[in-house]
Amino acid sequence: MIRRAFAWHRPLMTVAALMVVVAAVCLVGRLVDDRIVTGAPVWDKPAKFSVSILVYAVSWAWLIARLPRFRRTAHRLGTVVAVALLVEQGVIVGAAAAGTASHFQVATPLATALWGVMAVSITVLYVCAFVTSLAVLRLRLPDPALTLGIRAGAVIALVGMGLAYLMTSPTAAQLADFHGVAGAHAVGAADGGPGLPVLGWSTTAGDLRIPHFVGMHALQLLPVAALLIAWAGRRVPAFAPDRVRVRLTAVAAVGYAGVVALVTAQALRGEPVTAPSSTIATAGALLAAAVVVAAAAIVLRGGARADLRARPEDPPTQPSAASSLAEISSRSK
Repeated sequence: MIRRAFAWHRPLMTVAALMVVVAAVCLVGRLVDDRIVTGAPVWDKPAKFSVSILVYAVSWAWLIARLPRFRRTAHRLGTVVAVALLVEQGVIVGAAAAGTASHFQVATPLATALWGVMAVSITVLYVCAFVTSLAVLRLRLPDPALTLGIRAGAVIALVGMGLAYLMTSPTAAQLADFHGVAGAHAVGAADGGPGLPVLGWSTTAGDLRIPHFVGMHALQLLPVAALLIAWAGRRVPAFAPDRVRVRLTAVAAVGYAGVVALVTAQALRGEPVTAPSSTIATAGALLAAAVVVAAAAIVLRGGARADLRARPEDPPTQPSAASSLAEISSRSK
């Protein structure tokens, strides 16, 4: 199984394997090194980035191996992405070992140079992901709902990745009293304040890491949503028709995009994720209600049509998501 996974895209899967090792090293560092940087244990950031890079690399390796067109170009771009990910994580781990912050640091020529290297690697990563996502938009699987989930996930992930650039401009406080830091993830307070356990997201101010994280992981979560809908379709007849599953996946994608927009607005307003304003809370409630109503209407309408057209002798006509995955896996061998 591992050998087959490495056949998807060896450079990206090698990076993923390295991140397992780096994450383990960071966990050990967390236990034996009590240094604090920007309000958090020094090894927390490289550990979290290791997990994120692992998931991202495996996701793109799997997708690239299944592209019906432009696979060779996407494979080359994936190799560039693998190098960019290694460069970024190398700077982050090096900064942790030195006991300094890795992001937004311009106090010394070395810090400025390293931040510049990270900025270039992130930009290269974004451009490669953008071009590869164009190829993903041409992807057509036997299961149309899974196809839609993958396409929508790739697009929203690009948006989430792009939101990181909101953190790179110096804040008004930094411009007024410069101390070698240009950029911040917190809005309305300095970086390093109280945060959620493990994630570290600010509980006293807005935090732009939240929309960045939520947006990027649409690449995994929307395809998973499509697979869960397909699983429901094998057990509940109302979910079984292709059109129902496609529409439910579309609702999930629109709802997810709405969540990304909502948490972005919340962060830019300087509101902590734990204490949304009435405006944000109301918008969130309306979004949730709209998603539930739309999904219910789709299922009820689909179920009614299925009852009208049901025939005991009719064989099932739609391919399952599982058969789709099996078929595209055989293509990539």
